[in-house]
Amino acid sequence: MVNNKKLSKRLHHLVGQAIADFAMIEAGDKVMVCLSGGADSYTMLDILTYLQSHAPVEFDIVAVNLDQKQPGFPEQVLPDYLAARGVPFDIIEQNTYAIVKQKIPAGKTTCSLCSRLRRGILYNYAKQHAVTKIALGHHRDDLLETLLLNMFYGGSLKTMPPRLRSDDGCNTVIRPLAYCREKDIKAYAQMKGFPIIPCNLCGSQENLQRQHVKAMLQEWEINYPGRLENMFSAIKNVSPSHLADTTLYDFILNA
Repeated sequence: MVNNKKLSKRLHHLVGQAIADFAMIEAGDKVMVCLSGGADSYTMLDILTYLQSHAPVEFDIVAVNLDQKQPGFPEQVLPDYLAARGVPFDIIEQNTYAIVKQKIPAGKTTCSLCSRLRRGILYNYAKQHAVTKIALGHHRDDLLETLLLNMFYGGSLKTMPPRLRSDDGCNTVIRPLAYCREKDIKAYAQMKGFPIIPCNLCGSQENLQRQHVKAMLQEWEINYPGRLENMFSAIKNVSPSHLADTTLYDFILNA
């Protein structure tokens, strides 16, 4: 049985630690919290608004949702929730659903195109509204899944960084939940009774590479306790001299 007080304390501590470790939020920041309606983004918003009232530095928050015009999307859920919470918000209406359905053949993975469209729209909004940080709800498990996906299918050793400057240099992306476990976030969302909105565009696709990697990590967590913690520690404890990337370490000079 989950101890609600301990769970809340743990998540708040981990978010605060991640923010401190990567200087995610600084005095005077305007943080755009990207709210999808899932457990991750609700939890991120909830903890950031708490920290906003307790942090030693002042910063602003605006919650932003991209309404992609998916059929049956409950349009009033997020506005009603945010208004009741007193959180400043904006709803961006863009029919990316129609674009994805037009461009991607039936049965093919829509995530890549959908993600690019969302990113472009949110980045543009951030630039137009003087946003200094874009907060995304990716958690520890997302980082580990991405690490393995890049290794298995991309031939690279990288994942989602907790803090990232966009390619054009105009936006800074932060991931305050980077240290938090997915199962803790789900338990917190259930405890808080967030009005969860499922993704019916890409979240229902079962045969994605990410779904296979997620299932593997979940199996490891059950059968090999501590393995995921060690994996996450590994991406924070990198030794370039013990890998094989000559652009990161001069093996000849240091021979």
